[in-house]
Amino acid sequence: MTVLTAPTRAPAPLRKAVLARPFKGVISAPFMPMHGDGEIDWASLRRYMDWIAGQYPSAVAVNMDAAEAPALSNAERVEVMRVCAEVVAGRVPLICGLIGGSTDQMIAHGRDLVAAGAEGFCVFPPFPVFMGAPIPPEMIRRFHADIADALGLPLIAFQFPRGWGPDYSGEMLDALASIPQVIAIKESSFDANQTIQSVQSVKALPDPIGILTGSDTFIYEAILMGCDGALIGFAGTAVAELMAMNEAAQNGDAQKGREIWERLAPIARYCWRAPIRDFRPRMKEVLRLQGLIADGAVRRPQLGISEAEKRELARLAQAAGLI
Repeated sequence: MTVLTAPTRAPAPLRKAVLARPFKGVISAPFMPMHGDGEIDWASLRRYMDWIAGQYPSAVAVNMDAAEAPALSNAERVEVMRVCAEVVAGRVPLICGLIGGSTDQMIAHGRDLVAAGAEGFCVFPPFPVFMGAPIPPEMIRRFHADIADALGLPLIAFQFPRGWGPDYSGEMLDALASIPQVIAIKESSFDANQTIQSVQSVKALPDPIGILTGSDTFIYEAILMGCDGALIGFAGTAVAELMAMNEAAQNGDAQKGREIWERLAPIARYCWRAPIRDFRPRMKEVLRLQGLIADGAVRRPQLGISEAEKRELARLAQAAGLI
């Protein structure tokens, strides 16, 4: 049985959000619809992106980890950017994940993405160069500054989950904040202590950057810790709900924000439980149930999910009011 609901559209904002420092708000990081053979489902992508943009999040970030962007070719990422820019049609700012193994590669790729419609970038750490500790803060600063100088657009630095890459904290946050084009950091450590430390470090800067949680399992708690919003894969489905939750929390209505999150948290925590890589097929199944994409397929070598998981996702999605 397929259970669908009509997408809820938020009213049009008085003006489009601006990619300014410090950036605040909810940025949706959509998933990548695919056919069973792993090829991009362009028809679903267009329909899905229109649904997201029609709810007017603070921005949309395409070609992120949720969208399996590391598994896409450069040419595919550029075409995704072009199609999304065409569909969004200026309704909200359009950010793009910037992925590569070196500064020069990422600058060259970034120029192609700018030509396709990117208005800003979320900069992935260049692996394997940024693996292991310690990493000199000057290397962090120079990497982002060189990209900023070459591309001339707003940047968001990407803090990966703890243990995956560099922990952008302390001196590294100071180094990032010294770059005028850096408007925020996506704090995806999935570690409450590091989130608190990052918030405290950023708020103490003379010219703070925004701090956006990327930890899907405790989005509301991270906002209460002091995050300015979220750049989040879970906003690839619960767009209007997370916008309302963030607005309530930022305006001091903790009870309203908590009520929204208590309804959403069980499915977010189910999707982002171990193994965390499976958040993609889990979330795609939710989007399929919502009627937003045609198939929950992912690109090889990632596997799909079991029928038991699909049944549990349907139950949780219904309880959350998503279907």
